[in-house]
Amino acid sequence: MDLNLPDSSATEALGQALARSLPGAVRADAVPTGAAQAGAMPDDAVQTGAARTGAVLYLQGELGAGKTTCVRSLLRALGVAGLVRSPTYTLVETYPLATLTCVHVDLYRLQSLTEVDELGLRDLVGPGSLIMVEWPERGGAAVPPADLELTLLYAGDARQASLSAKTMLGTEWLDSLRRDSSLVPATA
Repeated sequence: MDLNLPDSSATEALGQALARSLPGAVRADAVPTGAAQAGAMPDDAVQTGAARTGAVLYLQGELGAGKTTCVRSLLRALGVAGLVRSPTYTLVETYPLATLTCVHVDLYRLQSLTEVDELGLRDLVGPGSLIMVEWPERGGAAVPPADLELTLLYAGDARQASLSAKTMLGTEWLDSLRRDSSLVPATA
């Protein structure tokens, strides 16, 4: 799936759409009042997608292409209210929500596969997790396999996004994204 991203607001809209379409994720605005504090989750969300198996999103593209902007928007749409930091220097930022634990990883500064392996990323994947990895190509086998890959490319003054599913969960996620009318498909 290819999309046009004419400006940063379009990149933010993509992040929001990724959150809306994440299979099995329950956004903060969808959890009944009081249920978020109790950790409650609708039964249908427990049965599918990220809530059951966890999800992994790869974000690829050159410096400044919009990877972190997209992740910030996705996290906001899922209900992260506090500061959303870029993990460029911290490497890993974790955002526990009532129904999902989101982990944002940036491998840009790492120099060896040993450094990546020491992060223990494969151990972070599991029920109720969303792992978002910037620069996954630097991590080799130490990075859990992607369900969905997002590549952001420069297109003149704008950007273009290309998404591809790598698993059944990724296919479900991508199919849901295709139905999102807020996204602008790329023209041939």
